[in-house]
Amino acid sequence: MPEQRTIDADDDGIRLDRWFKRHYPHVTHVLLEKLLRKGEVRLDGKRAKAADRILAGQSMRLPPQVVHAKDMRPEKPVAETKHPLATKDMGSLADRILYMDKQVIVIDKPPGLATQGGSGLTKHVDGMLDSLQYEKPTRPKLVHRLDRDTSGVLLIARTAQAASGLSASLALRDTSKVYWALTRGVPKQKHGVVKGALAKEGTRGKDERMAMTEEGEEGAKFSLTEYAVMGIAGTEFAWVAARPITGRTHQIRVHLASLGTPIVGDFKYGGTDSRGRGDIADKLHLHARSIDIGRPDGGRLQATASLPPHMVKSWKLLGFDPDDRRDPFPPKKAKKR
Repeated sequence: MPEQRTIDADDDGIRLDRWFKRHYPHVTHVLLEKLLRKGEVRLDGKRAKAADRILAGQSMRLPPQVVHAKDMRPEKPVAETKHPLATKDMGSLADRILYMDKQVIVIDKPPGLATQGGSGLTKHVDGMLDSLQYEKPTRPKLVHRLDRDTSGVLLIARTAQAASGLSASLALRDTSKVYWALTRGVPKQKHGVVKGALAKEGTRGKDERMAMTEEGEEGAKFSLTEYAVMGIAGTEFAWVAARPITGRTHQIRVHLASLGTPIVGDFKYGGTDSRGRGDIADKLHLHARSIDIGRPDGGRLQATASLPPHMVKSWKLLGFDPDDRRDPFPPKKAKKR
């Protein structure tokens, strides 16, 4: 007998064929097209096409060929189900959760873990998201990314609707992301803005590099970062908070280096000038400290991540407070007319 299934809010707006891939992965594309042509699959009682966008609350008629079809996919070997992040240094993704609700998960990404896969990478956040699916029918999705050696706040959407909404907030710049960095040298201005065009140099992967260039050049994109000096240690080191207004690759790293104050441990843009000193490690000292973003269901989502161990050590050595809660970028007061 045919069955009726109501479309969940998590599936609102996706293509019909994508819905089948999510919920009935054993139904092949060829079989689905055949059932659609014969009118066996119906949406709110009407014939449907594979490319149709479905809406939450609609009723999907499922014929017996779908309901009783057997999943012929081979079982995954046990070795593939082991969590790839179960290491002494990083723990599991579940252990890194800062916040979770029905729509979104916020994790504190450790340094050294890539956000997405690439040449030679076997461990990355995107490849581990199955472990955060929990009761949801669909796999979580990355909303943005962090460089491999940058730690801190990383957003993960639990539904397609949340992914679309959060991506829109990022695109519309309805987001404030604050990074903490330790720079070698102190910026001349305590508060300033770095802007200019950025273009890619070199190939993707370890050799990928961004450079400041002239606007209008091929591949150049405008970039803007606001920064504030939170603390200094003589003339050698500065604790800098940075807020990227645009979201270009390596933006904060390039912009701080352009001031003559590269981030400690950033040898790509600072060379030997970015080396630490004494017990300050030669690891990248850049951390996504906090995020404030418009939620797809209204309101705001705010999250903060503590510094990773190597940065906590550096902060204490230099007399900085790793738990400082000051707002380096308070809202600007409206000018009186």
